[in-house]
Amino acid sequence: MIHQYNSSFKNPVTINEGHVVARNKINNVQNDLLSRFGIKTYQAKIREQYMSNKQLGHFTKILLTWKSQLETEADKTVKHIKNESISFADPNDRASQESDFGLELRTRDRERKLLKKIQFSLKKIENGSYGYCEETGEEIGLERLEARPVATLSLEAQERREIKDKQYSEGDDYLR
Repeated sequence: MIHQYNSSFKNPVTINEGHVVARNKINNVQNDLLSRFGIKTYQAKIREQYMSNKQLGHFTKILLTWKSQLETEADKTVKHIKNESISFADPNDRASQESDFGLELRTRDRERKLLKKIQFSLKKIENGSYGYCEETGEEIGLERLEARPVATLSLEAQERREIKDKQYSEGDDYLR
C-alpha cells in the first residue's frame, strides 16, 4: 500500500500501486481535456463542501464547452460530406472517399453517444446527483471528474466493474 495526498479532499488516502498508475493516467487526460478547452484545473478550498455551487459551475462550464465543440465538429462533418461528395470515375478513388467518409461517420457516432452522456451529466448537475458514484453513492472525486466529466462511477467501482467484466468475458473465449 502507498500513502498519497488526495488534493480533492485535503486528506491523505491509502491506495495501492494500481491506483497510482490510474491516478497518473487521470492527470494526463485531465490536463489534455482542460487545456484543450482553455479551462484551469479546479483548486478546492480547505473545508470546501464537495459539489459546491462553485464546483458545479466549473463542471457545467466544462460539459457545455465540450458539448459545443462536439456539435461544431458534427456540423463540419455534415458540410464536408455534402461539399466533398464527388462521384469519382475511378473505383479506387471512390473506395478511398467512401472509406474516409465511413471513418468520419464512425467518429461522429461515438461523439453522438458522448453527447448523450454529457446531456445526462448536465441533468445530474440540475438534480443534485452529479459527482456521486451510481453504484456506491460515494464521491467520485474532482480529479476523476475533471479527467472524465461524464464519469458515473468512482475509480474503485469502475475497477471492480472492469474486473468483473473481464472475468465473465474470459470464460467465453472458447466461443470466439
